[in-house]
Amino acid sequence: MSSIRLADLAQQLDAELHGDGDIVISGIASMQSATTGQITFLANSRYREQLATIQASAVVLTEADLEWCKTAALVVKNPYLTYARMAQLLDTTPQPAQNIAPSAVIDATAKLGNNVSVGANAVIESGVELGDDVVIGAGCFVGKQTRIGRGSRLWANVTIYHEIQIGQDCLIQSGTVIGADGFGYANDRGNWVKIPQLGTVVIGDRVEIGACTTIDRGALDNTLIGNGVIIDNQCQIAHNVVIGDNTAVAGGVIMAGSLKIGRYCMIGGASVINGHMEICDKVTVTGMGMVMRPITEPGVYSSGIPLQPNKTWRKTAALVMNIDEISKRLKAIERKVGKDD
Repeated sequence: MSSIRLADLAQQLDAELHGDGDIVISGIASMQSATTGQITFLANSRYREQLATIQASAVVLTEADLEWCKTAALVVKNPYLTYARMAQLLDTTPQPAQNIAPSAVIDATAKLGNNVSVGANAVIESGVELGDDVVIGAGCFVGKQTRIGRGSRLWANVTIYHEIQIGQDCLIQSGTVIGADGFGYANDRGNWVKIPQLGTVVIGDRVEIGACTTIDRGALDNTLIGNGVIIDNQCQIAHNVVIGDNTAVAGGVIMAGSLKIGRYCMIGGASVINGHMEICDKVTVTGMGMVMRPITEPGVYSSGIPLQPNKTWRKTAALVMNIDEISKRLKAIERKVGKDD
């Protein structure tokens, strides 16, 4: 949508309109950069003094901040959530593809639903099923017997291996690979013997996957990604990982094989999580967390040492390296004090 009357926008967002409803809104911008014809939002009352100088035609805010506003306003309970929904309404991002490109290679046995688009040089192999309104970007590869649900979109150069299942209304960014072999090998006297990965990847509905992320297929059972999961760029999801509904995974996360993560979890960027264990529902792992043991209670978990000046860090590292010796000396002192008592 390129533009909308403020009154119509208020109605679609279930917001309370204050000011001229005939103002035409053509875009969204930050409070610092917004100009005439644009709408902005105030998500934190600490910045309400900026309302006096904004150039936007309208602002989204809470009832508590309204008295400081000098422009038209949309009053809501959660301005940041409303911003997300407003951005969807005013989104001008083009589709990954339109119509069927002449250079697309589509096997005769593939089944395409209504209004499917396939970009230039994309390859759709035999037995593939694409639901209604599916969009396959330029240069994508969709392997044999894969099924992609209604309304899902793949940006350019996504690789989907054979027999993968992707649900409805998913969004997969460029460079992502889904269904590559998991890291499975047996050792024969120093030589690695490959174990064929016979499972697949099953992805639920409304899943979004960032650029250059890899999700490996299962060894025997399947790798499972639940409904509403969001995964950022450059993540590694190993074979037989299970991620519960509505869990969020930030960029650069590495998950080892046969890990099970519950629902409504949040995994911070660059975290590393061991395999063959379980993390319960509603767990938050802060950035660069190293998770080596199961987590059985909801809550916020952290690990690692925050950034310090190098001189301080060197002292900290020296203490850590000597912690075993320090512990032995402390125990010896405790024993001596106990005897003296």
